[in-house]
Amino acid sequence: MNEGSNSMLKRLKSLKKFIGEQRLLPKIACVCCVAVLTACATDSSWYGEEAEPTIETTGVKKLEQIIAMQDRLDKVGGKLLISNADLCRKQLRNLLGFSVANKYSYSPALAGMATETYGLGERLQVMNVIEGSGAAAAGLHHGDQLLKIDNHNVPTGVNAERDTVAMLSTIVSKNKPVRLTVLRNKARHNVVVPLTPSCGFRIELGHASNVNAYSDGSRILITQGMMLFTKSDQELAYVIAKEMAHNVLDHAKSLNNTRAASALIDNLIHTNANQKPSINASSLKPMSKKFDIDADTLSLAMALRANYEIDDAPRFWKRLAYRFPGTNIRNYTAQHPSTSARLDAMPQSVTRIKEIDKRRKALAVK
Repeated sequence: MNEGSNSMLKRLKSLKKFIGEQRLLPKIACVCCVAVLTACATDSSWYGEEAEPTIETTGVKKLEQIIAMQDRLDKVGGKLLISNADLCRKQLRNLLGFSVANKYSYSPALAGMATETYGLGERLQVMNVIEGSGAAAAGLHHGDQLLKIDNHNVPTGVNAERDTVAMLSTIVSKNKPVRLTVLRNKARHNVVVPLTPSCGFRIELGHASNVNAYSDGSRILITQGMMLFTKSDQELAYVIAKEMAHNVLDHAKSLNNTRAASALIDNLIHTNANQKPSINASSLKPMSKKFDIDADTLSLAMALRANYEIDDAPRFWKRLAYRFPGTNIRNYTAQHPSTSARLDAMPQSVTRIKEIDKRRKALAVK
């Protein structure tokens, strides 16, 4: 890394320091969220007319929707995790850069359809390869079936995912490239996957229709409702980056929310097709104005580092607050009530972060 790159890295790290010292943003008078949204209601162009999100409940359509959502989470989340490794020093981990599933990754009601529609069986199969990761560089393909990891047989069957994660944790901790043997088009291939530094957060899909996102310090969960509400990968990046920022800044711990958030995430991950998810959001303390503005600022920097445009971020958060107000405790706005203060602060954050990023890119080409 050259001197210019080191200088820009220091600038980006200082962003977190500025957040902690409240030097980045001026003190803002609290304005009622309802007043802000009402003032904008005469111009409907910023939110548009939208149909209610539709969660598929049965059959192949449900399976296809879940897999499409997971694909999108892997793509956008993976890009954010890799691009912001330098800002996640305390939560840094090595990433291989691919996701896997077998038929048991889905509920019993969907397992048969997973075999018929996607060819998933007892073995783990590569579902996604993250752009910019070691797996992508090594040429791992969607549909590859895992046979061996460093000459160890890959687990199969009901507990294959859990057991393989445990195996990989030990192997990846050695900080060496990982050798894989995969089955591709009925032929065996050996692939050496270099490790990729990344933020060490697991990003999960939550089986719930409410429009929300949760973080517990080590994990992030995005509900199916939020997945449908975000119209683009850019909008989804705003949401994931915001929860990443909360984790980096230890907000769940500071609010004593870790246990409640972890329980809620566990519940929404493990809910099967025949269960109605239980969402006990009342046990979570709402984010303070300071915490939310701090996380907004850091998340905008994270999104931009992953090459997502951030000028539309205020419009997105305004639309979310308008469509799903805090009067319903299950909505995102109920857990993040300082909408007006956030929207007032965001334009200045966007301007400053874009200036920093512009200088970073200029130094990178020298």
